Amino acid sequence: MTSSSASEPTPTAPRPSRIPPPLRPLTARARHEQHRVASSLELLFDLCFVVAVAQAGVGLVHAVAGGHAAQGILNYAMAFFAIWWAWVNFSWFASAYDNDDVLYRIVTLVQIAGVLVLAAGVSRAFEHRDFFLVWFGYVIMRLAMATQWLRAARWSRDAERRMALRYTAGVLLCQVGWAGLVLLPVADRPWVFLVMVPLELSVPVYAEKDYATSWHPHHIAERYGLFTIIVLGETIAAATVAVKSAASEHHALGELLPIAAGGLLIVFSAWWIYFAVPIHGHLRSSRESFLWGYGHYLILASAAAIGAGLEVAVEQAVGTTPLSALEASAAVTLPTALFLVTMWVLHARHFKVGIAQQLVLPSAALLVICCTFLGDWAVLAAGIVSALAVAAGVTLTARRAATLSGATTAGGTA
Repeated sequence: MTSSSASEPTPTAPRPSRIPPPLRPLTARARHEQHRVASSLELLFDLCFVVAVAQAGVGLVHAVAGGHAAQGILNYAMAFFAIWWAWVNFSWFASAYDNDDVLYRIVTLVQIAGVLVLAAGVSRAFEHRDFFLVWFGYVIMRLAMATQWLRAARWSRDAERRMALRYTAGVLLCQVGWAGLVLLPVADRPWVFLVMVPLELSVPVYAEKDYATSWHPHHIAERYGLFTIIVLGETIAAATVAVKSAASEHHALGELLPIAAGGLLIVFSAWWIYFAVPIHGHLRSSRESFLWGYGHYLILASAAAIGAGLEVAVEQAVGTTPLSALEASAAVTLPTALFLVTMWVLHARHFKVGIAQQLVLPSAALLVICCTFLGDWAVLAAGIVSALAVAAGVTLTARRAATLSGATTAGGTA
């Protein structure tokens, strides 16, 4: 009889895992790489960027509640574009070239520092039209992005190298134009924005005209989805703080409950609509991806603006703003309608079959706008309409699936 110790295998020491070198070539990753998901650095990047989104929302609330809606919306559009465009450029670059070495991490952290500088200057931009910190933070982010493209050019050849150098030159040249935000008179700064936005948007189109980066469709769809979730979460957080403060200071819980309920229905419906179908299968070409990616400016800006609108509605309900109920309601219903329409254009219309399915979101957007005129019940009504749009979409999709299933069964038994 042998002892138990003799029959057991001798334990062996675990093999040490290979530690990658701190600096590695920055080369393109495979377009259809398996199990590609967002990295922890990308998640940190998103969380820090949403700080700037929150600051832009606060500025919009104060401007609208103070009766300066036009100027506030313009400042919001300018600040949000800087935040969104820097995030977009990083996300698409990371999808194609992220090698996660030490230098890549450091340059990405510099970009995060840049957006925090930008966030610190948002309030001055809204209150005093002083865009210096916003501009300076944006320059930090864009110079870091140009550095990444130079690294990519260093390790690439031929058409890919020309593409990387075009990106570098385009990013740097645009910074010269944006200097107008701090050098030109205040009255001329909106023109700087109107000129520079098309130029910024044209850089990727020009840079990739001969060679497309190897971005990963599933990874890109996940990145946009995660950022949308974070923005919607910030919307809920901002509205919750507003309701809590108003309830404790003004004891107007009865007036606030419809706004809180309507706001939750709007945000929950927005999440449901965005993630109703996986979009990565639609991102098959550069043309489709550019339209989809650029269109997210409206999706994300409107989602963040919903939170600002809810705060304005709360302030109107407790009487801390001179706005009328109609004006405060519009601060919620208009961005909600914009979100629904943009979601239909970018997402839903590619998957809906038949007129009934195609009309759900456009009809819901129109009804949400009509809710603006319902006074104190406008936000709750807009939330109910949004929820009904989700219910209608689910019902129509289920009916079509049942019809197709029945047809398949009948065809198989014939």
